[in-house]
Amino acid sequence: MITIKEIAEKLQMSTTTVSNVIHGKAGEVSEETKRKVQEFLDEVDYVPNINARNLAQNESKIIGVALKARADKYENLLMDPFVSELIGGIEETIRNAGYFMMLYISRDTEKIMRRVSTWNVDGLILFGMIGDDGQRVSTKYKKPIVCVDTYSIEGIKHYTNVGLEDEKGTYEMVKYMISCGHERIAFMSDNRTGVDLARFTGYIKALEEAGIKYREDDFLMIRPSSEEIEESLEEMCRRAMDYTALMCVSDLYAVTMMSALTDRGIRVPEGISIAGFDDNILGSLYRPALTTVHQDVKQKGIIAAETLLKQIKGEETGNQIMLPTRLVIRDTVTKPRKSGLSSFF
Repeated sequence: MITIKEIAEKLQMSTTTVSNVIHGKAGEVSEETKRKVQEFLDEVDYVPNINARNLAQNESKIIGVALKARADKYENLLMDPFVSELIGGIEETIRNAGYFMMLYISRDTEKIMRRVSTWNVDGLILFGMIGDDGQRVSTKYKKPIVCVDTYSIEGIKHYTNVGLEDEKGTYEMVKYMISCGHERIAFMSDNRTGVDLARFTGYIKALEEAGIKYREDDFLMIRPSSEEIEESLEEMCRRAMDYTALMCVSDLYAVTMMSALTDRGIRVPEGISIAGFDDNILGSLYRPALTTVHQDVKQKGIIAAETLLKQIKGEETGNQIMLPTRLVIRDTVTKPRKSGLSSFF
């Protein structure tokens, strides 16, 4: 690769002049000189040495994105429509700002900690952090950090979390189900931590407000790993016989349940009403179209990236950014059936 010094020698110019033209700082350079330099650059197909420039400016122009995937849930995290849409928003924003994205996915927090502590990146976006994961990463990484959907950032001053009105969104959806006449409403998730706990709390709040007693059996815990999913769905469909409505923690689980119920001869919403959360492409394309809680996942990724870029520039961004939700009423929630689901089996 030809160097700036070699270009300057060939054009009989100073290295400063050539460098200024290459990096767009040629305000005092004549148009004729800029033309000569640019023609030569085109002739030799010159590519700037970004690493050398960034080293000189004490920056890498790289944003790290670390995702934690649960071993019992994901074989490929990026197959989840929510995650792929989130990453799309992050990458687009980073690219448009002149940065590059470095992506790392692991099921092990220790591996994430070891990786991020050695990365020469200007900032870090974390997703999937639960419990004390965020605090543990912060012990190794002191540059700007933005978390997405993390409920454990208390006491970490250099974190900003981009989250959602998870509890409020679920509360409003369950309240809508109750207004349709449902009193036997189950909640489905694969855990009760972080985001899922917040959504479960909204479900409980709506039941209590309506005077509906919650029983522990009303929580349906799906086992999503490939080794267990079929057996788990059989159990979920069987337990669903006791309910007229099902609030799912995500559109992915809502559509999965609708498909499993359909395979067993149970129609939605005639046999059971179902609602999801996220409003991703799965729910809108499935028939009947899914009633769900909307969040703008791509916008969440955009805001996370924009917030980190502000931090890199030294701007204050606060500890919490909470994005709104809204109900999307489609076709999968209706008035409760009069007879039990057992008649469908």
